[in-house]
Amino acid sequence: MGLPVSLRIDDTHVPAGAADAVFAWLREADARFSPFAPDSEVSRLNRGELNLTDISADLARVLELCEHYRRASGGAFDARMPGRELDPCAVVKGWSVQLAAELLTAAGVRRFCVNAGGDVVVGGGPWRVGIRHPEDASRLCAVLELTDAAVATSGHYERGAHVLDARTGRPATGLLCVTVVAPTLTEADATATAAFALGTEGVAWAAGRPHCEVFAVDTRRKVLSTAGLPTPRTPARTS
Repeated sequence: MGLPVSLRIDDTHVPAGAADAVFAWLREADARFSPFAPDSEVSRLNRGELNLTDISADLARVLELCEHYRRASGGAFDARMPGRELDPCAVVKGWSVQLAAELLTAAGVRRFCVNAGGDVVVGGGPWRVGIRHPEDASRLCAVLELTDAAVATSGHYERGAHVLDARTGRPATGLLCVTVVAPTLTEADATATAAFALGTEGVAWAAGRPHCEVFAVDTRRKVLSTAGLPTPRTPARTS
């Protein structure tokens, strides 16, 4: 996925192979769904070597999620932008890391934190999760307290203007960063990306999504957040 992934387990007893299973699945997801890997299922679909009737159930689910967020965002989020090949990475990351977390839960792990490039899913809690300042990597602009939840942030950061508004094909404008807290990283990551693509209207859009709380900084450096954002001064939401 082109990003660092770390795992912390705080249980007294860690089931044998639990951590290995997480990283094995994430390597598998990267190999199967990356549009940059020539032998991946996505690349084969893009080249016409596979039809939609031939794809795996996992890829079908990913494409279903892509379509869901395209419709929900009014087209601002789109894995099939005009003139470009299918690129489902914005959905695959959150979806695959959420499944990795569910592997841990199924193995009996109770308290854990999976961090995929700053997007985090936690089991047990409470966990403190920082939101990096959009303009100063040495600072945090907020701290969240989470229990059995996920948080994802979308912004330009080191990768520059990589989030596009699919309605225009141009880099998204209006926000410096947007963070979404949700019950799963599938929801948090896709919602954060779509909200960032929508620009300033994306904050209200994300806040209106079921079970989502939002923190954002716009290009005027104004902070926008929902009342239920789980900061250390408020009870953490559980799912």
